[in-house]
Amino acid sequence: MMEYKFTKENFESEVMNSDVPVLVDFYADWCGPCKMMSPVVDKIAEKYTGKAKVGKVNVDEQQEIAGQFGIMSIPSFVFIKGGKKVDQAIGAMPSSALEKKLAQIL
Repeated sequence: MMEYKFTKENFESEVMNSDVPVLVDFYADWCGPCKMMSPVVDKIAEKYTGKAKVGKVNVDEQQEIAGQFGIMSIPSFVFIKGGKKVDQAIGAMPSSALEKKLAQIL
């Protein structure tokens, strides 16, 4: 399972109304650290298939969503459970750090 691509068209249904916790990766195509994190996010998406949703929001294309979550730096990772933001992490980090935060909300 590849990660989801969240847009303003599907964000409400896929993220805010999700039955499982969601990890949202806010990124931009021109962002070096974001590119570095992409394979890490892909791996987490595969590992947590069925237990959590993992997806990306392109901040250049989806400024409305980025604004809704006050995203000022990328990459930013927002953890959502039951339609509410429960945690956030900013910047490139090891897979284990992201997984630890995700595991805490499962």
